[in-house]
Amino acid sequence: MILPAEKELRAALARFAQARIEHDVIPTGRTSGALEDATYTLCVMTGTRTADHALSAADALMERYRAERGEAAREDETLAA
Repeated sequence: MILPAEKELRAALARFAQARIEHDVIPTGRTSGALEDATYTLCVMTGTRTADHALSAADALMERYRAERGEAAREDETLAA
């Protein structure tokens, strides 16, 4: 699986969250379509088939990105010392 860029994954998660909120507040055909589209995008980005699995995979990827940033920062500190 090709890993999505962190920035793109964050944008897809934000889009999903917004669509979920809008659909939960006032469900319409438009909000349903927006939620389906956002869910599909997350599933494609994470290589999963359901919203729950996509969110779990996205959480794992975000943790991986955070850990990689921490490692890079430690390497920078070591080189600067």
